[in-house]
Amino acid sequence: MFMHSYDNCIDFLLSRRSIRKFQDRDVPMEIIEKILDVARYAPSAKNRQPWTFIVVRDREIIDRLSRIHRYASPLRNAPTAIVVACNKLESPVSYQVDCANATMYIMLAAHALGLGTVWIQALRNIEEIQEILKLPQHIIPVAILAVGWPAEKPTARPRKPLAELICINTYCKGND
Repeated sequence: MFMHSYDNCIDFLLSRRSIRKFQDRDVPMEIIEKILDVARYAPSAKNRQPWTFIVVRDREIIDRLSRIHRYASPLRNAPTAIVVACNKLESPVSYQVDCANATMYIMLAAHALGLGTVWIQALRNIEEIQEILKLPQHIIPVAILAVGWPAEKPTARPRKPLAELICINTYCKGND
C-alpha cells in the first residue's frame, strides 16, 4: 500500500506545470480559501509564519500587476492573483525562503484541486507592488501567482541530468 501511495504522490508532484493560459471562468472563493488553508502549514523558520496572502480579484488591480514586468503577462487572463508577502520584521533573515515555501504549498494545493498557477517573481518590483497593493514598507511581496482553471496542458520541459546536480560530502562542480 505504501508504495502505491508513494507512486501517486511522486506522479502528482511531477505532473505540476506552470500554467500561463486560463479559462474565462471564475475560481470560487471557497476554493481559494481551501488552498490558502493548506499554505498556512508551509514550513517557516521558528514557525514564525510571517506571510500574508493577498487575494486579488479586482480586474484593474490584476491588470496593473500584469504590467510590472514582461513575465507578469499571464496575469492578464487569470481570474485571480495571489500575492505572497512577508513581514521582514517578523523573520528578518529567512522571510524570502519562508514565503517561497508558502508559495510552493499554494501551487501544489491549487494543482491538487485542478487549478493552474504560474509563479511571477516579485522581488525586482517590490516598491511598485507595495504601491499597487497599499503594503507597508516592511511587508515584502515575494511572489505573485496567477491562478485559474487551465486552458493549456504544457509538456514537461527538459531537466538537467541528476548526475550534474549531486555532490557527495563537498562541493564538486568543476566547471563554474
